[in-house]
Amino acid sequence: MAAEKTSKVNIGFVVLLIGVFMAALDNGIISAALTTINSSFDVSATQGSWGITLYTLGLAVMTPIVGKLADRYGRKKLFLIEIAIFTIGSLGVALSPNFSLFLAARLFQSFGGGGIFIIASSHVLSTFTKEKQGSMLGLLGGMNGIASVVGPNIGSFLIDLTGNWHWLFLINVPIGIALVVFGIFSLHETKSYVMSKIDFLGISLLSFSILSIMFAVNNIGQGGSFTEDAAKWSVLGLLLLGIAVFAVLIYVEKRNERGDAIDPILPYSLLRKPTYAMTMVMGLLSGTFIGAIIFIPSFAQQILGISAAKSGYWMTPLALASGIGAGGGGYFVDKKGPLKTLIFAGLIGIIGFGGLGLFTETKLTFIIFSVIAGIGFGFVLGAPLTVLTSNAAGTQKGSAIGTLSVARQIGLTISPTIFAVFIQNGFSKIGDLIPQKLKEHGVNPADMPAGSMEQIQGGSYGDLQSKIDKIPSPDVRDAIQEAFQQAAHQAYEPIYITTAVMALLIIVITVLFSRQYKQDAADSERLEAEEQQQAASGQ
Repeated sequence: MAAEKTSKVNIGFVVLLIGVFMAALDNGIISAALTTINSSFDVSATQGSWGITLYTLGLAVMTPIVGKLADRYGRKKLFLIEIAIFTIGSLGVALSPNFSLFLAARLFQSFGGGGIFIIASSHVLSTFTKEKQGSMLGLLGGMNGIASVVGPNIGSFLIDLTGNWHWLFLINVPIGIALVVFGIFSLHETKSYVMSKIDFLGISLLSFSILSIMFAVNNIGQGGSFTEDAAKWSVLGLLLLGIAVFAVLIYVEKRNERGDAIDPILPYSLLRKPTYAMTMVMGLLSGTFIGAIIFIPSFAQQILGISAAKSGYWMTPLALASGIGAGGGGYFVDKKGPLKTLIFAGLIGIIGFGGLGLFTETKLTFIIFSVIAGIGFGFVLGAPLTVLTSNAAGTQKGSAIGTLSVARQIGLTISPTIFAVFIQNGFSKIGDLIPQKLKEHGVNPADMPAGSMEQIQGGSYGDLQSKIDKIPSPDVRDAIQEAFQQAAHQAYEPIYITTAVMALLIIVITVLFSRQYKQDAADSERLEAEEQQQAASGQ
């Protein structure tokens, strides 16, 4: 069903924007309340983390499936169903009398949240003119990115305001109801013409593959070092199982494509396209941007000396910049195309993240480089990767864009674990740095009171600064402060340098496959023209 395309923002698009913001906000907003929720249900931190893990797994599994169903049965219909599921799930989470029902409600809620951004993106591609798609996708990406970044701060604010974690989820209920009501009257239905049967086997294989890989990724960092965890069967075995199941999926989809009886969840012709595979790689790399941003509050606390209570607010410049970057990136896609946008975004990302890692010593330089990094992050998060995926996908836009979201989620999930290893390695050197700095300040380490060194190094790194401030001797305090600063830089530099390298890799991939991407764009325009002719002849 082809809808007449528009170039103007309407109420329907505003409904999509709010829906995307509400769904993306949820996982970030709960992180600020985990301790309170765990205490409420009297569960451990490890048990409590399943509230986030189950939601993440549900999102990853449902995203490509809902995208495919939306293409087949109608994007308006599936969007409203997803909002309704998310709203009912939010109510269930808020009213859960015990932890088991809380987890069940979180999983149900994820089935609704999994498709909202994907359906919104597909709806934009189906209802807006080619000249405006980039800007609209950029706005959606901006909402998605800002919500992910500011979620913890909003969660903390709501808990301070209401004194109750239940309101983090109850607030979704009136918003969800309003979205369904306005969506019914303002959204136009769009869907693809599909006569063949739905691919239940392909859906099952894709779900199981994603579930295995995401479980493997989530098991990293659950007890040992990164290398030790990666060698365990709970990680390596599940990862190999997920890859094996995906190989079976490729075989099944290749067989399905030979006939017209079944509509494949991920067509073999799409899976074998190098441009599609490389766009998925870039999606995974872009997920590391979000992974690096997660550590901004602790970076501000330990590098700049910001108090723990205020460190979260130092996400604000980057969050605002990412929103501007997403909108600007979408506009840039409309004017210059997705390839030039990605190259420009990569350059900005290199400057921003590289500057955070190498040149940030003061609050002013932090604000400058975090704003630059936020703009680069926003450029990538918005329109360009979605447009490239859409061009490669042909008529399979929903499931293809959904898989891009899964790739980004894998990057987001695995990168914080790797970055936490960098932090651990950096601060592990403080035991060697303290005696060295004491000698430089004319203090003999042997003259330190018994147990004082162990007391300083004990506990969390976040508490270390407060312990240093209480040291009475100026020479000792200055020496240990210098040791702490050097260790902190060695802890955080690799995070942002690695992220800058990821930005460079996005540029390299874009340049190497630019010819194939341009061919995809030409094929997509030809296919769209054919669909419009078929729609016109059918009227």
